[in-house]
Amino acid sequence: MKRLTSAILGVVAALGIFLIPASPAAAAVVNLAPSATASASYTSPWESVAAINDGVDPPGSNDTVNPRWGTWPNTGEQWVLLTWPQARTLSSAQVYFFDDGGGVRLPASWKLQRWTGSAYADLPGTYPLAANAYNTISFPAVSTTRLRVVLQSGTASVGLLEVKALGENGQQSGWNPPANLVTPLNEVWQHQESTYPNLYGFRNYGWDQIMANRGSVNYCVRWDSGAPVSAALRDQIHAALARQFKKWMDVMVGHNGWPYTNVPVKVVGWAVRDRAQLQWSDNSVDIYVNDIRENAPQCAEACGRFFNQSGNYPNCPGGASHHYDMSLWLTAGMGGGAGGDWGQRIGSEYYVNSLNADNIHILLHEIGHTFGLDDFYDWTPTGVGGFLMKAGSASHITDFDAWMFRDWWRHLRNRYGY
Repeated sequence: MKRLTSAILGVVAALGIFLIPASPAAAAVVNLAPSATASASYTSPWESVAAINDGVDPPGSNDTVNPRWGTWPNTGEQWVLLTWPQARTLSSAQVYFFDDGGGVRLPASWKLQRWTGSAYADLPGTYPLAANAYNTISFPAVSTTRLRVVLQSGTASVGLLEVKALGENGQQSGWNPPANLVTPLNEVWQHQESTYPNLYGFRNYGWDQIMANRGSVNYCVRWDSGAPVSAALRDQIHAALARQFKKWMDVMVGHNGWPYTNVPVKVVGWAVRDRAQLQWSDNSVDIYVNDIRENAPQCAEACGRFFNQSGNYPNCPGGASHHYDMSLWLTAGMGGGAGGDWGQRIGSEYYVNSLNADNIHILLHEIGHTFGLDDFYDWTPTGVGGFLMKAGSASHITDFDAWMFRDWWRHLRNRYGY
């Protein structure tokens, strides 16, 4: 379906698709930290343990711009932990210390530990201790699901700006489309590269959102309708969204190093003009009332990833756990749809009438745009006929749609350490 203009949706530079140029060929050794979940012994309330593997190279140890992990006022032994859903083969690590010259300073010492399956074991090597630089430690290759950085404080508390865990991605290339799809898939990607000059470096595709959340997605519903919504209808709307989103995620399971077997979809909020339209009193979701943007109810910008692409939500009521990655914008009387990094917009009547449908095909199409898939209004790749992203020619995810989707992962996976 046609994506609306930025003037209508306020999507700034581009809408339904945001493309990236081809990534370089996979290196033998990559940074695997971004694909891990970070945790810590303690984190100061104003700092973030997610900073340690966010992929941001610090300008110096006293970085006042980017997110940081620190333990002030706690001292003694402190640690951060990277945990992967599957074992990774590691051969070195790089650690960048946080030192603000005051309450957080370089540690007296530090070490790396791997998880053996039953206990943590120290990794051998010479441990440098320098500010304003990555401190690199190499060790014999190990396979583990967890890597821990243990810091002993000196004269103050301790902290880290970034941790890189270097090793083999442990995956086969996995790129084995059917022979009859090789040519049209190459045509699609070449078309994307040549057509969209802002293709490289965009960081808010659906892929980026899933990876930032370590395998989940949060939504807020923009109820752009005067109709009431019961608790039962609310839950049906949630369930239908989760089922349709899962259809795209099922395309990726077991393919080319995709790390997740399930990507939960959580609806964290509803935006409405009149609170009385929402006929429930529980607090299962946040409610935003009469915050109007684009002449429609808007979920709080302070909680939206589109408005806070750094991944920080300092002004979001309830904090980062209440953030939403995308909006499901349901508009009364709307035909067709629109989709982009901000979410998906379709008709509210169409959606409600399709709650029990196997394929809500307009929503599926718009979700495809959120992950970068193109429209095909004026051309068709060689040798393929009807498919979902060629609007009106299919009502479900076809084999060609699935392989186009996987092709995006093929070009982006190194970004996340896969």
